[in-house]
Amino acid sequence: MERTSVSLANGASCPMIRCHTIVVGSGAAGLNCAERLFNAGVRDVIIVTSNLHGGTSYRSGSDKQTYYKMSVFGDTADSPLDMAHSLFDAGCMHGDLAYIESLYSLPAFYHLVENGVPFPFNKYGAFVGYKTDHDPRQRATSAGPKTSRFMVETSLQKVRERGIPIFDKTTVVKIVTAGEPKRVYGLVAINEDKVAGDNLGITLFQAENVVLATGGPGELYAQSVYPHGQVSLHGVALEAGASAVNLGESQFGLTSTKFRWNLSGTYQQVIPSYFSVGPESSAEGAFAAIASAPSGFGPQADGKRRNFLADYFRSLPETASNIFLKGYQWPFSASRASGFGPSLVDIAVEEEIRAGRRVFMDFTSNPPRGDEVFDIQALIPEARDYLSRSGALQDTPYERLAFMNPDGIEIYAERGIDLREPLEIAVSFQHNNGGLWVNSVYETTIGNLFAIGEIAGAHGVARPGGSALNSGQVGGIRVAQYLSSRREGGMGDCSSLLRDAGLLVLEASRRMLESPASQGLIRNALQHRMTEAAGFVRKAEVVRAALAESEAGMDVLPGAKGRDELVRTWETRNLLLTHRAFLRAIDAYLSEGGGSRGAYLVVADDAVSPENAAIGKVDSAKGTLYAFVKERLEDRTRRIKVTGPELEVSWEAVKPLPVDDSWFETTWAEWRKGEIGGWEG
Repeated sequence: MERTSVSLANGASCPMIRCHTIVVGSGAAGLNCAERLFNAGVRDVIIVTSNLHGGTSYRSGSDKQTYYKMSVFGDTADSPLDMAHSLFDAGCMHGDLAYIESLYSLPAFYHLVENGVPFPFNKYGAFVGYKTDHDPRQRATSAGPKTSRFMVETSLQKVRERGIPIFDKTTVVKIVTAGEPKRVYGLVAINEDKVAGDNLGITLFQAENVVLATGGPGELYAQSVYPHGQVSLHGVALEAGASAVNLGESQFGLTSTKFRWNLSGTYQQVIPSYFSVGPESSAEGAFAAIASAPSGFGPQADGKRRNFLADYFRSLPETASNIFLKGYQWPFSASRASGFGPSLVDIAVEEEIRAGRRVFMDFTSNPPRGDEVFDIQALIPEARDYLSRSGALQDTPYERLAFMNPDGIEIYAERGIDLREPLEIAVSFQHNNGGLWVNSVYETTIGNLFAIGEIAGAHGVARPGGSALNSGQVGGIRVAQYLSSRREGGMGDCSSLLRDAGLLVLEASRRMLESPASQGLIRNALQHRMTEAAGFVRKAEVVRAALAESEAGMDVLPGAKGRDELVRTWETRNLLLTHRAFLRAIDAYLSEGGGSRGAYLVVADDAVSPENAAIGKVDSAKGTLYAFVKERLEDRTRRIKVTGPELEVSWEAVKPLPVDDSWFETTWAEWRKGEIGGWEG
């Protein structure tokens, strides 16, 4: 690493750092990548991050946060291709990436074990697995609600042991590219601790390679489970000319709102009750009225506990069984919304909230319904057997949770929340399965610019729970393999190119400080636009209107109230382009007749006849809730691509799963000669 300085304008100069490879982001994916690069011999590597301990993987989780890998215990039959099918078959994921993420799932997992992530094993040393959503095997494992936090902490320790420099409080606002085809030359960032200076904190970075590991755009939605401040760099990358895929394929699930946390797994498997109250009621008042409030079928007066799930399910055993199934079928799923499936719970919660009511989970009482009595033995066999085998037959959900997963109670207690009191909930934006287009070594459409973790568009319509953590680890392995085998001679001095880019950022920053358009109000508006139009229930006309609004606002330069708000203003500018790209992708899919799939339901237009074979229904105990457009299976073989700052939309065919019939002797011969060709394709 080399430090120097560059003069910008009017006496303002800024620092410039030159190195071989920059990793942007300090979550589980980014830290692992930096460690892997160093171990592979790429020693001139640095980390640039907005907040060292502020990433999603450090600050978020669920009851027992899942890590997904191939099965490695007992007589469970599995193989790389079997796991690749689980990743690939839901649609819109390239087959080579599915195969690679399967092949490297075990090396990635055992590296985490060696680093010290406390995954549990039995007396034989076997890492016993369990089934997660979209998982036909028992491939899931967990180190508890802080699995990804442990991954961050152990990788950060390895990074520090290797002396890898970390530039904290440094937010990337521009990716510097040149040439045709484009390649990356560096970055322009703003150091928040230096915004008071003449250069407004601008810092330039020159590098042979840049790896983006900045996570998902959690700030896109008003109702989001991401920790506050998760912005990522989708818009910045698109502005630089990159392409993105599958941006419309997001996940949504039930979460708590006061403390942003996923309510999956044990939180549902212990079968808590759900209720709603009128908007003027407090949670405390609702809880105090539990004993006296009426329950059963139908609406109740505002301010009193309303057992709203009785409007949606036909019996108490059906209600309770579907609450249980939300445990490992936690993300909303279009295929599980009809036929009185578990995703009807999500719809019921959303309907209550849209009616102006507040929704809560109650772990102190079993689900009620008129005169029916809650009985674990009346549940579906899957639920009954699970609770029985787990020894979780206690009288109340709280007691069952304390027995099965006391850590799930403790994670809330650490935030001053007692789960013996009502827990307010909502259906929140949880993950985006799309992101920047990447090839088999996670290189984007811009040369030497890589993307790993959630910002990479590695997955498609649906994915097994926990596979995103695996993807981020595998991406780091592949980038390190590739860059260690292709050492470049150096790009020379790019000071003038980076200086010009820094000057553009300086001028734009000064205009932001003068702009009257509040970045906070702009961000709030786009977040509510996304929640309304691009949530888990989608209507084509609402999406089109939202897209028009987003395009009308693109010429507005967000304004900063002061220098302390300058970085947030650049983030909002990034989100403006990001949210427009998401809406473009969703509109393109719906405009061509795309149907309900993955984690969203496409509501049928009123003009479409329900008798049409392409129309399905979501029924409730009181009748049909939604007519929805069914998915066309052929749409799984292609995906929507959005390119560059103009957000040009195109369709791309999905690569099939590879047929890997490699012969050892020829592979070994190629390996010894360094002739493994085509692996970056």
